[in-house]
Formats: sequence, C-alpha cells, structure tokens
Amino acid sequence: MTASESEHLPFMQDMQAALAHSPKSISPKYFYDQAGSALFDQICELPEYYPTRTELSILKSHATDMARYMGDNADIVEFGAGSLQKIRYLLNAAAKPARYVPMDISGAHLQAASTELQAEFPHVHIQPVVGDYTQPWLLPAPLPGQGRRVAFFPGSTIGNFSPAQAHAFFRNCAEHLRGGALLIGVDLIKSPAVLHDAYNDAQGITAAFNLNLLERANRELGSDFDLTQFAHSAFYNAPWQRIEMHLLSLQSQTVHLGGKVYHFEQGETLHTEYSHKFTLAGVQQAAQSAGLQSGAFWTDPQQYFGLLWLNIPP
Repeated sequence: MTASESEHLPFMQDMQAALAHSPKSISPKYFYDQAGSALFDQICELPEYYPTRTELSILKSHATDMARYMGDNADIVEFGAGSLQKIRYLLNAAAKPARYVPMDISGAHLQAASTELQAEFPHVHIQPVVGDYTQPWLLPAPLPGQGRRVAFFPGSTIGNFSPAQAHAFFRNCAEHLRGGALLIGVDLIKSPAVLHDAYNDAQGITAAFNLNLLERANRELGSDFDLTQFAHSAFYNAPWQRIEMHLLSLQSQTVHLGGKVYHFEQGETLHTEYSHKFTLAGVQQAAQSAGLQSGAFWTDPQQYFGLLWLNIPP
C-alpha cells in the first residue's frame, strides 16, 4: 500500500461501507478537504446562512463575559476549528490564555489559518492538532501553571451527531476536561422557511459543497461518480427537528470504487449530513445526562442561536 493509499484508507473504507448499505449514508466529516473547507467558508458569508453571523454577533456582544468564566491562563481547545474566525473574540477578551489548541480534520487549511492567527496573537502559544474529534481524543499534555482547560465547540456542529453520538461527545468532555468547561454553540429551532433557505442558497454554494464530496472521492479514491447525475437535496424534517442533506441520483447508474461496482436507483440518495436543531433546555438536559453541569447561556434577540457554558466536575 502506498503512502497516499494509506492516508485515504479510512475514507475508502467508509465510502465503500456507505455505498454497500441501504439507505446509503456517510459521515459529514468527509466534506472538509481543502476545497470543501474553502467552500464552507463561502457558505458562512452567504446572506441566507444565518448561523455564522448570528453566533459571531453573540460572541462580539458577550466575549468579555465568557472570558470571565474561563479565568486566567486558560488552556483553550477548539474542536472543528476551521478558519479560526470565532476564536478571535475569545482570545481578545481572555486574561492571558496559556495556550490555544485548534483541532481540525483538514490539515492544510488548519495550518494556514494557525499561521495567520499566530501573527495576529504573538503572545498566545498556538498548537494546532490535525485530528478527528469524533475519534478517541489525543489532546496535548497540560502546561505548567495553566488554568482551566476550556473546550470551544462553535457552529452547532453538535447538530451533525445522532443523540447517541452527542451523548458520547459529552461523555468524552466529562472524561478529558475534568475541572474544566465546554462552551458550545447550538442552532435553535425556528421557522422551517428560514432553515430551508439557509441550506438551499440562491448561489448554489451549498450544493457545490455537497457535491464536492463526490469530487473528492473521484480525486482521492479513484471512483467515477458522474457529478452531473447527482443533485443536492436539503430539507427540514420537522418531526425529527433536523435538516437532512442528501445527494440524489438523477438516474439509474453504477459507480466503480476500489475494484467494486455499486448501484444507485433513480431517486436513491447518499445521505451526507444531519443538522439537528435544539432548544436550550434540551441541550442542557442532554449534557447533564453525561455528567456536565449547566451554566450560563447567551443568545441573540431573535433566539436563532445559542452559546452555552457547561461546567465539568473534577
């Protein structure tokens, strides 16, 4: 096996498993190669996509209060750090943070963003970690004299998890962040029309982001997905309180991957993402069931989005 094949082996295994099952479904973490990460940055700037600008407005208004909860010399870990845009508000407000550890699955994107952030915050020790927070965590050892270890998990990425996966994530926080805290962003339940527009933008950037998953498979795995025969499909499933995102096969077709042949019926989909929506009370209850303790929360005037502080017992 070549180094390139070894690097892409988890993607290959997960894609083959997805295509072999019915219904077909793959983790949204594979959206985020360098091209996908760049497309997501564009999504965050779209007029229809309220979550990013709403969460940023909350951080802008309340970062000083959040930093007070962090305390002096905090060791800040961010899961799914992406372009490191939101952490700037907390680093500006924090009292002498001991370190900032951004974790992301897209290594090249993370390194470029970390280099830029380090120039902006030369007094902060920035230690990027290329990793998958849905797998067992390998966090850097604590620094001498550091304060609380605080995990920052913005963007309502928790909404991509099933309830069981969310519980496992909270349990990992309880185990690895003892005596610390979790600051988590959650997208709140709202009008289905607002949700629909956010995932079906007029410029088609979200569609390109979704389809890039197949383009990535072709490039990295040698598959032969015909992107012209798949369509972006995103809708709000109200009973389950979640956006569902799929890639819809426009015709009966076959795909070759790793020496095997996989069939799509016309109208069959490859499910690529859930984005659950929440109530504040629901998130607090889910966190408490895993051993975390509810603290303060902050939201916007429309209550579109919330940031919750969750304490973690020693």
